Amino acid sequence: MKRLLPLVLGLLLLSGSAAAVERSPDALIQQVTDDVLTIVRQDKDIQSGDTSKAIALVNAKVLPYFDFQRMTALAVGRNWSKATPEQKKTLTEEFKKLLVRTYSNALTSYKDQTVTYRPSKIDAAETDVVVKTEIVQPGSKPVQLSYALEKQGDGWKIYDVIVAGVSLVTNYRSSFSREVRDNGIDGLSQMLSDRNKQLEAGKK
Repeated sequence: MKRLLPLVLGLLLLSGSAAAVERSPDALIQQVTDDVLTIVRQDKDIQSGDTSKAIALVNAKVLPYFDFQRMTALAVGRNWSKATPEQKKTLTEEFKKLLVRTYSNALTSYKDQTVTYRPSKIDAAETDVVVKTEIVQPGSKPVQLSYALEKQGDGWKIYDVIVAGVSLVTNYRSSFSREVRDNGIDGLSQMLSDRNKQLEAGKK
């Protein structure tokens, strides 16, 4: 699961023009995927290990299309209601950094994965949908990859990614729950902060 996270996030790297056009969620995912694969294949700096450039790219192009607060709330689970507004803000920021840094630090290991799109029938009135795709990796079995999206205003926000039937946000829930039980909400924030610092040090 964690090994696939960089690719999962990488497939959601949007071109700047994508935000200007409202699209159905399945059309959006397909366009996003095609865009990011093209960008990664052409970006020699990222391919050669420029993680700083990858982070800048993620911050500029990915973040507007994720609902990180909802993702964090789902990952924290029932303990979310115990957090103060400030604690929720800190948790969301640290979890966001974790996902961005995990992806960015591993982006340079991208190989020749391709993506196929599963047929989907989405009613125009739906506001919460799942879009299914499949990652084809040379020498490995295909990986089922689904995106959970919610309509917010005129666009769609991704709030979960499901890899081979396993939810990204719920995959963190047990470890987050243990940390809150042992060290409280602030302890969870500190754990995420420490992990982010480790990833940043690894980048260097």
